[in-house]
Amino acid sequence: MTKVNRIFIYIFLIIASVVSVFPFIWMIVSATNKSVDVTKGRLLPGSNFMQNLTNLLETVDIVPALLNSAKISISTTVLALLIASMAGYGFEVYKSKAKDMVFNILLLSMMIPFAALMVPLYRMFGSISQTMPSIGIDTLTSVVLPTMTTAFLIFFFRQSTKMFPREMIEAGRIDGLSEIGIFLRIFMPTMKTTYAAAAIITFMSSWNNYLWPLVVLQSPENQTIPLLISNLGSGYSPDFGVIMLAIVIATLPTALVFFLMQRHFVAGMMGSVK
Repeated sequence: MTKVNRIFIYIFLIIASVVSVFPFIWMIVSATNKSVDVTKGRLLPGSNFMQNLTNLLETVDIVPALLNSAKISISTTVLALLIASMAGYGFEVYKSKAKDMVFNILLLSMMIPFAALMVPLYRMFGSISQTMPSIGIDTLTSVVLPTMTTAFLIFFFRQSTKMFPREMIEAGRIDGLSEIGIFLRIFMPTMKTTYAAAAIITFMSSWNNYLWPLVVLQSPENQTIPLLISNLGSGYSPDFGVIMLAIVIATLPTALVFFLMQRHFVAGMMGSVK
């Protein structure tokens, strides 16, 4: 590679980086400015951060919304990792024609948009509400149950299980471990990079989920952070400085999860086993 080509590559990468990072920088800067400055497109930090924070705390109850989102996201992530990893492990280790057919049907379900499932899901949870109100409409459980695992996660774990050494399974059986013991004590620790990548994907997806919580959650005390931000922007004269500050606060948990687990993310997405 010549020096001129390398210079052009670096210039392209710098421009691509600026374009990618600019929305986040503008969001943080806007959280420190007044609403009128945000609408004018001011790109310099202001001195209105504390006032925006005060207005946000006085306008909405952001702490309960954050807690609701945290409960939903953590519960969904834990259940999704457990169920999807067991399913992916089972489909790959215990192969049969019947299991392959079921797996293909699961893959076909990925073609159905979630919007097409909302009406039957809502009717189902409406019926459940009559007998078991604790998991029916307007409960956090009703948000977790339909999203606690996906066909994509099962596919992701099955593909990663292809890289898992079968000799370790045989060694575990020779040592007298049960199949559940092999899964819990050998497979899960070995596939930690895959679990990390799946955890990041699931947590971020659940934290940012908007459509289904909008449909099923009806009480203000049960609203999640995306619903709260949407309500802030639906007023007659929205305060964009306050909205930007709320978005910054809502972004922090997902950014923290990603940066804490980013070492394993790339390896997990590539399906490597360490």
